[in-house]
Amino acid sequence: MDNSTILVLGDPTDPLLAMLEVLPDGARIAAGNRVEAFTDAAPSADVILNWTGSRELLQQVWRMAPRVRWIHSRSAGLDELLFPDLAESAVPLTNARGVFSEVLGEFAIAAVLFFAKGLRRMIRSREAGVWDQFDTVEVAGQTMGVIGLGDIGKAAARRADAMGMRVIGLRRTDGPERKRELLELADYVVLSTPLTPETRGLIGEAELRAMKPEAVLINVGRGPLVDETALIAALRDRRIGGAALDVFNQEPLPAGHPYFGLDNLLLSPHSADHTPDWQQRAMQLFLDNFERYRKGEPLRNVVDKRRGY
Repeated sequence: MDNSTILVLGDPTDPLLAMLEVLPDGARIAAGNRVEAFTDAAPSADVILNWTGSRELLQQVWRMAPRVRWIHSRSAGLDELLFPDLAESAVPLTNARGVFSEVLGEFAIAAVLFFAKGLRRMIRSREAGVWDQFDTVEVAGQTMGVIGLGDIGKAAARRADAMGMRVIGLRRTDGPERKRELLELADYVVLSTPLTPETRGLIGEAELRAMKPEAVLINVGRGPLVDETALIAALRDRRIGGAALDVFNQEPLPAGHPYFGLDNLLLSPHSADHTPDWQQRAMQLFLDNFERYRKGEPLRNVVDKRRGY
């Protein structure tokens, strides 16, 4: 496969594309963020790397490239990428699953400590010049409920276990009774599932009411897993202890969004996995997978396109 033609969907001036120079000499690369950039190369292309391209661009290029044998997505989430023709095709699709799991697990623990140790109160007291002693919570012995036991959920669970927390998990095959049990028992509920038709609105008003009054919801999965209106109401009414969010229905959040006015919400602008080298790591995964593809070896991170993860 040394003579592969690779279509890279993204800004052709992106410095990260220089990492593709390690590909075999016979590899032909066409990069662009407009469909016109692929007119010549698409008919003979066998690989598509969706680096920063939209679903619309991928769909257009897909129709131009009948010989494609493998598609790779820089992101782990696929809910904004998949379209019916691709989902139903036999062409394998791989993603960046696992690249960002460890740092997202760290964010989940940061959220636990943020609320357990009253870090917001400490910061406000220091800013106000006030000596304000208060009790904090020991997390050892508390319960973390993890909904979605993929790489991210397991990363959070390992760290919680290391701190002496009890960890309970919910798998895709578990029923609603098991979910309610987890919500009733957990001091911290971590959402790390992909977004699918089955998981959209996974946490709504009923689920929030099932949580402990002091419990914290942590979402490192996808924004629409949570009913935003229900969560805002629960936080305003202080029916739960708080929430930590790295993902949202709309990104960036518009000015004046209710989330900005909540003092029991830890808000990350979808940057929990943005380490200084996150893009390099994502590109390296593609390069490692390309070597497998070139040698005819099984690809890493092949997703079930019908399920969406």
